[in-house]
Formats: sequence, structure tokens, C-alpha cells
Amino acid sequence: MAAPGEADSGATSRTRKSFSVIGLIVEVLVATLIAAAAGAGYAFLTAAPSSMPTEAAQPGDKGKAKDVACASGVNLVDLPPIVTNISAPADLWVRVEASIVLDGKTTPHPEILAAEIATDGLAYLRTLTIAQIQGPIGLENIRQDLADRAVVRSNGKVSELILKTLVVQ
Repeated sequence: MAAPGEADSGATSRTRKSFSVIGLIVEVLVATLIAAAAGAGYAFLTAAPSSMPTEAAQPGDKGKAKDVACASGVNLVDLPPIVTNISAPADLWVRVEASIVLDGKTTPHPEILAAEIATDGLAYLRTLTIAQIQGPIGLENIRQDLADRAVVRSNGKVSELILKTLVVQ
């Protein structure tokens, strides 16, 4: 038979264990709720406003739906990826991914213009040497030359060319 003091210490340790497990569960739930609230708040604050028209366009209203989508007046159009070898050394390849910023109201078919600009960029990249590509100055020169070609090809409708990637292998 156990002494009266030993029985009390066993009951107390069981009570402490159950309180510590319950306390741990409560702490984990509170931390989870705080993390979920922080994530929801971040998503709410960083959500971009929708540029899609609120009304569904009818099949015959293609021009009308396009005008609503371009109401801001500026479009960001991705160019098709450009992959080519450079002039010297001929065994090095360059891959460029870029986007153009253009006036959406005066450009009826931006995807056609983007393909033409990509073709001009391909012709330009084939003339480069490795020395012209190296370093931050080479990168800036390539970006500026591609931007100038885009402005000329688009008759001034392109306001900026954004390089996303430039890989040399």
C-alpha cells in the first residue's frame, strides 16, 4: 500500500501531463490561426485588381471586349523565346525571354507585333560575340539594343522592353 504522500504525487503528475498536452494543443492551434490570418491578410493586400471585363462578351462583340480589357491603355506582351547561336564562338547558344510594354489602344494585334520583334531580336543576337555579352555593361547594351529595335519595328508603340532571362550556354 502506498503512503498518502505518494498517492498525491501520482495524481498531480497525471494532472500536469494532461494540462501540458492540452496546453500544447492550444498553442499549436493558436499559432496555426495566426499564420492563416497573416497569409489571408497578405493575399488580400497583394491581390492585383482584375482587368477582366465584368460582363461576359457576346460572340459578335470581339472588338468591344478587347476595348474593355485594354481600358488601362498599356499592355504587357510576352515575346516568344528567342534561341540562337552567336557569331563567335559559333558553338555558344543564347536564349532570351522578354516582354514588351506597348500602348494597347493603338495596337490592333499585339501578338503579331511581338512575333516580328522577336524575329528582329533573333537577327540581332546572331551577330553578337561572347565579348559583347559579358558583364553588366554587355547585358545593358543587349537590353538597350533590343529595346531600340522594338521601338523602330513598332513605329514607337513599344515604350519599354523588359528582359526576363538571358542564358548563354
